[in-house]
Amino acid sequence: MALAGELEPAGWWGAGRAAGWADAVEAGLAVLAAAGVPADRVDVRAAERAPWHPGRCAELLVDGTAVGYAGELHPTVVATLELPRRTSVMELDLDALPAAPPVTGPAISTFPPALIDVALVVDETVPAAEVQRALTEGAGELLEGVRLFDVYASAQLGAGRKSLAYKLTFRAPDRTLTVEEAVAARDAAVAEAARRFGATLRGA
Repeated sequence: MALAGELEPAGWWGAGRAAGWADAVEAGLAVLAAAGVPADRVDVRAAERAPWHPGRCAELLVDGTAVGYAGELHPTVVATLELPRRTSVMELDLDALPAAPPVTGPAISTFPPALIDVALVVDETVPAAEVQRALTEGAGELLEGVRLFDVYASAQLGAGRKSLAYKLTFRAPDRTLTVEEAVAARDAAVAEAARRFGATLRGA
């Protein structure tokens, strides 16, 4: 895998971010996780190996055995291959990975979901992913999914403030949820976001 250029483009949502060697390492870890390798069996340590840049190369190990490398290519290699500046690459030997354990499919409820949208106003420096994590942990086991669908900022919200709108999906495995149960789970999720980040419901 190779990474070059902007990993996150700039726009109304904020400044962009160029891909870096740490992103190549994260990609390697993501592949190992997808292959069923438990995180406690994976190690990452600094390495020096051609064609990577010294000081910007990591060795990925499973049970102490090197299974791949990730990092930024050496500038000479980049120039020789006419690649974009600071190209990063990741390489894994999938044959060296242990066999993945059997995967049990998720249980799927046949009961209808309860869909509730919430728009939370937070400081503009608060990452949307952290707010989503707070909502997930606060809502409890009835929460089936949470998705960010809108980011909004205006003078009405106040300087340095933004609105994050999420769609919450609630469902029970053994019954149709009542309105009261869904609302209570929603309120618990919002309360956790308020506790961590001072989030307030937009329009409240």
